Amino acid sequence: MKALVKVKEGHGNVELLDVKEPELGPGMILIEVKYAGICGTDQHIYHGTYRCNPPVILGHEFSGVVAEVGEGVSRFRPGDRVTVLPSTGVTCGACEHCRTGNYMFCRERKSLGSGINGGFTKYVAVREDMAYRIPDRLSLEEAALTEPLACAVKALEELTPIRVGDTVLLSGPGPIGLLCLALLRAKGCKVIVAGTGRDADRLNIAAGMGADVIVNVDGQDLHGTIAAETDGRGVDVAIECAGAGPSVANCLKAVKKRGKYIQVGIIGKEITVEFDTILYKQLEVVASYAHSIETFDRVMRIWEQGKVDVKPVITHKVPLSRWKDAFDLCERKAGGKVLLYYDESR
Repeated sequence: MKALVKVKEGHGNVELLDVKEPELGPGMILIEVKYAGICGTDQHIYHGTYRCNPPVILGHEFSGVVAEVGEGVSRFRPGDRVTVLPSTGVTCGACEHCRTGNYMFCRERKSLGSGINGGFTKYVAVREDMAYRIPDRLSLEEAALTEPLACAVKALEELTPIRVGDTVLLSGPGPIGLLCLALLRAKGCKVIVAGTGRDADRLNIAAGMGADVIVNVDGQDLHGTIAAETDGRGVDVAIECAGAGPSVANCLKAVKKRGKYIQVGIIGKEITVEFDTILYKQLEVVASYAHSIETFDRVMRIWEQGKVDVKPVITHKVPLSRWKDAFDLCERKAGGKVLLYYDESR
């Protein structure tokens, strides 16, 4: 089978190769991947700015159909439609973080797509406990967004209260930002979405998803707009999803006194901000790192209830053989979530 592999460390070094199908051990299930989303992490791995364990098959956001089950598997059978919690590919299972479901902080943790082989291929073998059966109403395309939706859910639901009537600045309309927008709209918040000129396509998606105010910071006065929308108070909550220094600074400036700041974007380098702003405004500052077992359980309830629409976030479906075109779409910020699907040709 074909697979998109990070063959060695450094910039680039990603190739579409022929690899062996995974072996199926006891307690494991074999999933035929139907759709796999390109994440910012995959882009960081491509550029050599995110730690991985090459040679390794990339891709951690995916959905598929169970093709085979190993000895001792009781919860799944061939034909089941599933998604996967990729971050627990390897964990110690015994530390305080594992025992409380906060596996992201386990020192021994390896995730699918970076530490061990992931979903940019035809078949993936995972432990039974890593798979989640998806509701009949949910498409496999939508199900591929389970992991990024979990990142948004943790940021908005588990860290600090965000209430109906709050005005929220969402800075960075990438796929995670757009998923946060879907959740905020479901909550009934007033949402101001900010992005740069490069985000034009994504700002249009945000407008179509019901954002109350759209601001292109390259040509519009973000803080003047916020002052007008909040009667000079500032926003109740600022959510930073861009992972960029100017975005962080804008969020800290925009949030009201005694307001809330949530860091979601990965910046990847040192930045300089007026840190005393946090003190003088007495801000509540929290950071959201991926998700937990509790988060994944909540996401599955969200899927079952069908009240959060993520379909507008999916803008491209590209065959694996054209992975370079798909990565280029992401680099250019041309649309929302880009999904890869398996094909046999190069």
